[in-house]
Amino acid sequence: MSSYKDMAISKALNAGLQQAMMKNEKVLMFGEDVAELGGVFRVTEGLYKEFGQSRIFNTPIAESGIVGTAIGLAMRGYRPVVEIQFDGFVFPAFNQITSQLAKLTYRSEGSMQMPVVIRIPYGGGIGAVEHHSESPEAYFAHTPGLRVVTPSNPNDAYWMMQQAIESSDPVIMLEPKRRYWQKGPVNLDTAPMPLHNARVMLEGTQVTLLAYGPMVTAALQAAEIGAEEGVSIEVIDLRSLSPIDYPTIMASVKKTSRAVIVHEAPTNVSLSSEIAARISNEAFYNLEAPVIRVGGFDTPYPPAKLEEAFLPDADRILEAIDRSLAY
Repeated sequence: MSSYKDMAISKALNAGLQQAMMKNEKVLMFGEDVAELGGVFRVTEGLYKEFGQSRIFNTPIAESGIVGTAIGLAMRGYRPVVEIQFDGFVFPAFNQITSQLAKLTYRSEGSMQMPVVIRIPYGGGIGAVEHHSESPEAYFAHTPGLRVVTPSNPNDAYWMMQQAIESSDPVIMLEPKRRYWQKGPVNLDTAPMPLHNARVMLEGTQVTLLAYGPMVTAALQAAEIGAEEGVSIEVIDLRSLSPIDYPTIMASVKKTSRAVIVHEAPTNVSLSSEIAARISNEAFYNLEAPVIRVGGFDTPYPPAKLEEAFLPDADRILEAIDRSLAY
């Protein structure tokens, strides 16, 4: 019989880290202010007291150095987990991640494993300033050798953190910061599914709505409103952005004959671009309407007072669904 506990996403991530560190002494956690303070969002709160400075420690404000250190530790048999304090701060480490971390296993013909997890709070919705509300997922999903995942609820946060740490490949763990305080039940005994599987969150018959991370909540809100208006919307949480679970997507689209994809990032050269292309290629004769994408606008992230106009919401999602159904 499984035991459940109600917790926020931030606390579920913390509990997942704690479990991984308890199971394997080679798991280390480090980054800016992650030790005594517990990180800006307190995701690592309490772990320093439990595991000590040899297992969780602070670093200088030097993201390239943080990831470079993680690469060296992985070479020596450790399983480092590093925190990039905010999404927009990851770019000083971009060379280390894409030119070194992602390629070392391939470069060594598989003899060198890189079990590194890079935690990145991402997305908007918290009223932050520039460089604190980015959605950089497409850069990493584009890079062969990296796994990219993002939980949308506490149960996934708890288990995906542990699954990512157990992976022998480098994993970018994108954490939806605007949902850190969103609560839900966590099954403490059984993982819901493999790390890279998508989940049908809500079954429907008229249109497939694809979302991930922070936008899953908005997608479910749109589906609830749509149901009140007599529209049956199937909501899929992608969960994994590289690799993407296309069999689950295609099965849904072939059933509903329509697809709408939503994310916070601008739609230009985005995850939705690739998913729309694949759907059009593999399910062309099943489609009754073009694949429609809903995302942030093709501009730099705006000042906090304008971010709600920039971020997709239930109204924009439903407008796209209406357009799809009108074909």
